[in-house]
Amino acid sequence: MQKPSNRIASIDVVRGLVMLLMTVDHVRETFFLQHQVSDPMDAATVDPALFFTRLAAHFCAPMFVFLTGLSAWLYAHPPGAPRDATGFLVKRGALLIGLELVVVNFAWSGSLTPSILYLQVIWAIGLAMLALALLHRLPLPLLALTGIVIVGGHNPLAGVSFEPGGIKAAAWTILENRGLLMNGALKVKVSYPVLAWIGVILLGYACGPLYARSTRLDAANLRRRRLAWGGVACLLLLVLLRGANLYGEPVPWSVQDEAVRTLMSFLNFTKYPPSLDFLLLTLGCGLLVLAAIESVDNAFTHMAAVFGGAPLFYYLLHLYALLVLQRIAASMLGVARADLATVWQVWALSALLAAALWWPTRRFGRYKRESGKAWVRYF
Repeated sequence: MQKPSNRIASIDVVRGLVMLLMTVDHVRETFFLQHQVSDPMDAATVDPALFFTRLAAHFCAPMFVFLTGLSAWLYAHPPGAPRDATGFLVKRGALLIGLELVVVNFAWSGSLTPSILYLQVIWAIGLAMLALALLHRLPLPLLALTGIVIVGGHNPLAGVSFEPGGIKAAAWTILENRGLLMNGALKVKVSYPVLAWIGVILLGYACGPLYARSTRLDAANLRRRRLAWGGVACLLLLVLLRGANLYGEPVPWSVQDEAVRTLMSFLNFTKYPPSLDFLLLTLGCGLLVLAAIESVDNAFTHMAAVFGGAPLFYYLLHLYALLVLQRIAASMLGVARADLATVWQVWALSALLAAALWWPTRRFGRYKRESGKAWVRYF
């Protein structure tokens, strides 16, 4: 993958891999609730298969937000002259927030009047894009430094709190403190505090120049080396901080009675909001995958690129497919809800669902590229 067009394809491939892992997690949420526990990352009690299935899903949000920032830089710097990305970021961010409030919440609850309105990852990405719209004109070194400070420094803020019911408490709930934003007749819960995700999207935008078109023969190799070294640096820092329980994760790890559970304890990172260690693991591995995937060109990467080329379309499509499948299965079995028996069945159903939705996603992706209509760029 040496040509400029293939550089973009490699981003779509990684985004597509993220969408596939996300599908597994959402199938688990839809069809595995009878086996659900209070915390699927509880190293001491949870079945390892469930733990590592949930761990795989941890890579989705960080890499998707990072790639959103990177793609925003590419949008602002097309071949030829740069263009202002503010309007695109504002419109896309507002669209995502609106979709979260209405379309996504209905897909999860199946009700037009759910008891609780959840503000999850699409909401967080929307707010992060609005923040990027305000900040993206700053010098890239300053953007990168701001992203690093947010990602690396927000952990100690978890202990900060404000008097419930006030504007400060509401703002802090949105930024850092997961919880109820409204607790009256309409309950609104912030599941994804947005501050750390703003840091991640800024880092993604700051990495955009790695994918700038270049006449240098070694540009692709240089990009891969920098991505690889960035990934290695993240993982080495993770081992240092986590190994000694120094900083970066509020839940310390400890030796367990089994080696696999010791590993699970080590990898049990906080996601809401994402701790520094959580982001070092997920972004570190993600950068290594980005570096490696450019040299891979086969049927699997082509398949993954289809999902990565129309991610929002696939996201909404698979949520509604899961809603319909759950209703049909429950009706056929005569139960309130249908559930799978094992984690491996979750993976199998996820593969079947992705295969079934590949063709409509491919068709929409082709329409998105060929239609020239402005609205399809947002999907």
